[in-house]
Amino acid sequence: MPLEIISLTKKFDGQTALDQVNISIKKNEIIGLLGPNGAGKSTLMKSIVGALKIDEGQILFNGKDITGNETESKKNIGFLPENNPLYLDMYITEYLNFVAELHHIPKSRVTEVIDLVGITPEKNKKTGQLSKGYKQRVGLAQAIIHQPDLLILDEPTNGLDPNQIIEIRNVIRNIGESKTVILSTHIMQEVEALCSRVILIHQGKIMQDSPIEEFRDRYSSLEEAFQHYTMTATE
Repeated sequence: MPLEIISLTKKFDGQTALDQVNISIKKNEIIGLLGPNGAGKSTLMKSIVGALKIDEGQILFNGKDITGNETESKKNIGFLPENNPLYLDMYITEYLNFVAELHHIPKSRVTEVIDLVGITPEKNKKTGQLSKGYKQRVGLAQAIIHQPDLLILDEPTNGLDPNQIIEIRNVIRNIGESKTVILSTHIMQEVEALCSRVILIHQGKIMQDSPIEEFRDRYSSLEEAFQHYTMTATE
C-alpha cells in the first residue's frame, strides 16, 4: 500500500495551506501527524482522501494518481474527520448497514466491525443517544467497515475523558496491526503510545519526518521537539 505525495501545494484565497509537501508512506505503519492549529494537517488529510482538489503536485496511491482514480482510491481509504459526522437519528446497526451498502459489501461485515470497535453493548441504540466515546467508535466503524488499506484519523480522541482515550487508543492499536494509519492529534502521549513514525508539519511545510526513536534520541520529549521545530520556524 504505497502512498506517495509529491510536491503537493494547496492554496485558499491566495494563502498557502500546503507548500511543496513530499511524503512517502509504506505498508503497515502508524504515523503521527503533528503540527499546531492551522499548520495544514487537515488540508493534507482531506487532499489524500479526495475531499479537496489538488492545486499543484500529485498524490499516488497504490501506484495510481488519485485525481484520475477517485472511486478506486476511496474504496481503499478510510477516513474519520475531526467533526465525526453521523446520522444521529439512525440506529447504530441501521447506520452501519447503510455504510455497508454504499461500499457494496456484505452486511455480515457489520457484526464483525461492531465487535471489533467494542460497541456491541450499545448496538441497538440510536447514535444520538451515545456518549462521545461511543460515537467515536461508531465513526471508526464506518471508517474501517470496508477494510481499507489506509486509515486516516483526524483528532479521534478530541474531547474524550481519560478512560475513553485509552479505549479508543487500544482500538487504533489493534487496527494498526494490519493497516496503515495516519493519526493527527495534539496529544503527545498518544503519539508516544501508538506511532512508529512522526511527521511534523508547520506553516504548510514538512519540518521533520523521522522514526519516533530519532525524536527520543534528540529531545527529552515529543513536546520539546514540537516546541523546537514550530517556534524556531516562527522566529
